[in-house]
Amino acid sequence: MFTIGRLADYAGVTIKAIRHYHERGLLPEPGRDSSGYRRYTAEDAVKLVKIRTLAQAGVPLARIKDLLDADPDALTAAIAEIDRDLRDRIARLRRTREQLAQLRGGDRLFVSPEVADHLDDLRDLGVSERQIRLERDGWILMQTASPEDAALWIAEKRELMTDPEFRALYLEHDAAYDWPPRDPRLPALADRTRNWFANRHSRSETRPVRTPDVARLAVQTQPGASSPAWDRLARLMEG
Repeated sequence: MFTIGRLADYAGVTIKAIRHYHERGLLPEPGRDSSGYRRYTAEDAVKLVKIRTLAQAGVPLARIKDLLDADPDALTAAIAEIDRDLRDRIARLRRTREQLAQLRGGDRLFVSPEVADHLDDLRDLGVSERQIRLERDGWILMQTASPEDAALWIAEKRELMTDPEFRALYLEHDAAYDWPPRDPRLPALADRTRNWFANRHSRSETRPVRTPDVARLAVQTQPGASSPAWDRLARLMEG
């Protein structure tokens, strides 16, 4: 025999829910014993578990009452229908989760997986969101104009990012965006960058680029793609 509290714990419902089921006529309310407690039987526990299971499946309480009173064949058919509805709901929820994942993924909606991984690596490195946005928009343009060239460039860019010296230069260039254009650190940064590239052979330089204007287009169409400090840095690197 169960008290209402033990019954609630056993079935995984609240005492309030049991009382509500009493009010709706789903679960008979037993009389009180000599101690003034209502005592529930194992049969009540089984019935309560059935009510809880159907309710969790989304079956309205009014229909649950009819199902509990139905003959075995009718109950089997009804449960099969409920199961089909659940499968449909699960499929819809999975599609919704996939859509949410796409929204959460952000960059992965518009760029290749390799580029998206590269942008994630930049975030982990501590690169500013401004620079990440500039890179993302540039890759979108490049992938659209020339997917083959973009695939080559991203492979090389990811290889470059494995070099500690290049990562340090990348972070300093990112920080230099906000420096004053006459900042004394700019000439030294230009020299270090120029020397690093002079000592490295670029695979992409040996392949003719199908759309050489893409980089210029990216700079011209992206707000914040340059700054006075970056403009001076570019001139110093050319000198």
